[in-house]
Amino acid sequence: MLLCASDALEKHKQPINELNVFPVPDGDTGTNMSLTMRSGADALRSKKLEGVTAVADCAASALLRGARGNSGVILSLLFRGISKAVKGMNELTAHSLADAMQEGVDAAYKAVMKPAEGTILTVSRVAAKAALEFAEKGSDVELLLVCALEAAKDALELTVEQNPVLKRAGVVDAGGKGYVVILDAMLASLQGRMFSDYEEEKLPDPAALVEGADFGAFSAEDIEFAYDTVFIVRRTKDKPLEEFREYLVSIGDSLVIGEDDECFKVHVHTNEPGAALTEAQKYGTLEIAKIENMRSQSEDLAAGRKATSADALEEEEEEAPVKPEKRYGFVTVCAGAGMETLFRELGADGVVTGGQTMNPSTEDILRQIEKTPAETVFVLPNNKNIIMAAEQCVPISDRKVVVIPTKTVPQGISAMLAVDTYAGEEELAEMLMEAASQVHTALVTYAARDSEFDGHHILAGEYLALLDGALLGSFTELPALMEAVAEGIAPFAPELISVYYGEDVAEADAEAAGELLAGKLGDPELSVINGGQPVYYFMIAAE
Repeated sequence: MLLCASDALEKHKQPINELNVFPVPDGDTGTNMSLTMRSGADALRSKKLEGVTAVADCAASALLRGARGNSGVILSLLFRGISKAVKGMNELTAHSLADAMQEGVDAAYKAVMKPAEGTILTVSRVAAKAALEFAEKGSDVELLLVCALEAAKDALELTVEQNPVLKRAGVVDAGGKGYVVILDAMLASLQGRMFSDYEEEKLPDPAALVEGADFGAFSAEDIEFAYDTVFIVRRTKDKPLEEFREYLVSIGDSLVIGEDDECFKVHVHTNEPGAALTEAQKYGTLEIAKIENMRSQSEDLAAGRKATSADALEEEEEEAPVKPEKRYGFVTVCAGAGMETLFRELGADGVVTGGQTMNPSTEDILRQIEKTPAETVFVLPNNKNIIMAAEQCVPISDRKVVVIPTKTVPQGISAMLAVDTYAGEEELAEMLMEAASQVHTALVTYAARDSEFDGHHILAGEYLALLDGALLGSFTELPALMEAVAEGIAPFAPELISVYYGEDVAEADAEAAGELLAGKLGDPELSVINGGQPVYYFMIAAE
């Protein structure tokens, strides 16, 4: 159902774009919803999942990180609520699906500071209400979706009257239309028909409506807050967001905040984007941001030009073909400025930003592959959760792609150190895999919540140490943790220890930690390097 919905949005994104009305031209609604849904579809296609809970969790997490624009963030919130409602379920009944739809609506309404009628919120709320009413007396999931879809269509028709901006432009709500497309596609999946069979129904009074918004009816001066600002923050502090919400409302509007346990994503219109980003860093680490001038976009649209956007810059880069100029190229995945610099110094042609908590999609990796001017491109995922996404590039790239299944960044670094461009392709692949296999990786991070894992009682905020993926334990003091890491590494009798320290660690503290560790291991050769990576205070390689 989710994959079908993604395909449907991709097919109908342009008609939805043409409904997008001023004064909220924060990117095209159809494109934003399509890209958001596609992020979930990409995540689902890259994994082998069983049960409703696993699928919903995977999709919700990917949708939040891939959400674009106001409509995309709201869409991600609708599915985030659904994922919470179906937690622990392997199958969906009509009743549980209706409850989940309502939970999604509740999550979206809570996140929007000033919910307005005549939007995707209205359409989804009416659809959920119809689903709940059906579930009280019926048990057929297909019929439930039929009822929800019909209610959503009726609600969509009314949006042109509910929202003054829509009425002025003479169109129904673009986000609401996208939601109708999603429901219809999900129903199509259950009915065993292709979404291409779907034919758009005309609204009852076509004379009162137009196919696209009249941007000439508005002026850029009508935009009170000029900059559409979107960013993701990785939580590093257990600090509630209420004060942050109030601050953003004081400097802007159209605020939507989507969040999960690890990060939160903000969409806001403001005249002070820099202030919003600065304030956000009180709650965690800024991962990514996009700022667009809506006044300029409005002027472009009114003049019949394509609105300038950050997404358009990415598309232009993707369209520029790169011809092979050498035999081998290398694309690697990592997070942190220091890590990226190191990989590039070692010969990486492309670096995909990502890792733990921010796995890049197949498309992200493919984009770097296509930019690499080589006949054969070796890809180093450097995370076990990214290997499968990288492997999806093999059949769809016009280059020869070889994925070296590195599971950690230190393994990727050792692989790059072993590159011999004079070797044959198979020989080089074996050399890289052999180099990676010689590396044992210890990771030092923190516990985001209380939990029981692998026989360990873990408290939120404690240090966590892992060695080759296995949990060594949780600690309140760093010296005790380093002793445990040393005991775990000692049997390998390492000759070289490399300590890569993260963005939250001072150089002096990193040097002290490295010396403590090396002292426990018989003083092997020690390197302490600023990786600047998020999530992990230390990545430690033992070779």
